[in-house]
Amino acid sequence: MAIKNSLAKTQAAASDVITYDANGEQVKLSKSMVKNYLVNGNGAVTDQEVVMFLSLCKFNHLNPFLREAYLIKYGNNPATVVVGKDVLLKRAMRSEKFDGLSAGVIVVNSNGDIDEREGTFILDGEQLVGGWAKVNIKGYSVPFYASVSMKEYSTGKSNWLTKPATMIRKVAMAQALREAFPEEMTNMYEQEEISNVSDVVLDTAPVGMPSEPPVEASEPIKVNEPVQTVATPVEATPGGQAAINDILFSDPNEIQPPFEV
Repeated sequence: MAIKNSLAKTQAAASDVITYDANGEQVKLSKSMVKNYLVNGNGAVTDQEVVMFLSLCKFNHLNPFLREAYLIKYGNNPATVVVGKDVLLKRAMRSEKFDGLSAGVIVVNSNGDIDEREGTFILDGEQLVGGWAKVNIKGYSVPFYASVSMKEYSTGKSNWLTKPATMIRKVAMAQALREAFPEEMTNMYEQEEISNVSDVVLDTAPVGMPSEPPVEASEPIKVNEPVQTVATPVEATPGGQAAINDILFSDPNEIQPPFEV
């Protein structure tokens, strides 16, 4: 029974592992790996949230061990999945369709005019109100354009307080890249786009690849060897061998059946 239980556990653990390619490397993920190594925050993720994370990583070929995807959970709040720094831009630059990108900020200058400016430079006295981005795709005469408002994304804390121009510009870039590459970047959101995790400090160091879980030792198999017995000679009975010889070497037509027909 112990052997069957151990085998069942091993088979269940093996079936729980998903394998896929990400950036030319093979990635192996399981629910236990995600829960033990890849959750950010202090909350306990549910199996459903882990499955959603696994599905996103596999579908988009993301390697969470290289910090290309994060599963973030705080308290009893729903878990959030975000992609790592510059993942969307790296995906775009690997595409043959990509033909360049420009992005910047939207400010109200000292004259009260709205200025759509490339980069993140802002003068004292100017008001930052949004960000914009354009993605050029080969074969398209008009670039994919996105503009976003500070009011919609800024939390006023952490990086949004100290680096608001950089943050809003990244949000605009992410939106423009998803619109330009919908198949390659579906359901992939950067941290700056999600208000409840935009201020979370995420570790960007690669995660050490966990080793395969050891197979549980099972109890040794006890084999009951058959008891060897010494055959005792069969004592000859009158007519025993003679009767056999009569059957083997006599005329078949003269043999009578040993039972009544």
